Amino acid sequence: MMFRRAMMSWLALGCLVQVRSGAWAQTIQVVESTPAANAAISDVSSGFSVRFDKPVDHIHSVLVVKRGGEVVETLQPRFKSAPQVLFATTPTLPPGNYKLYWQVRTLTNEEVSEGEIPFTVVPAK
Repeated sequence: MMFRRAMMSWLALGCLVQVRSGAWAQTIQVVESTPAANAAISDVSSGFSVRFDKPVDHIHSVLVVKRGGEVVETLQPRFKSAPQVLFATTPTLPPGNYKLYWQVRTLTNEEVSEGEIPFTVVPAK
């Protein structure tokens, strides 16, 4: 009887810890990006980066450039960047309005977040 009570207490404690840790989890947040949201960049080929508030899984992350809802470039994030940064380069983009779409996972694969960063490419002066 005493063993059973102890086992039930441990199970209840384990469930409580699991519920609490899930409740405390927060979504991944963008800290900064290049280009910044709504920035105008020149039409010279560029590097794109997104810095998050926690490390992300580079292998299972996605970076694409969209124009009018269509994928223009699928970028390959570099694996040797900081753990919380996705970085990739793209060929020269023609002038126009674009969005840098990102989708990332935490290193524990517990959380997936996604978003878009709008930017404009303008002709170089």
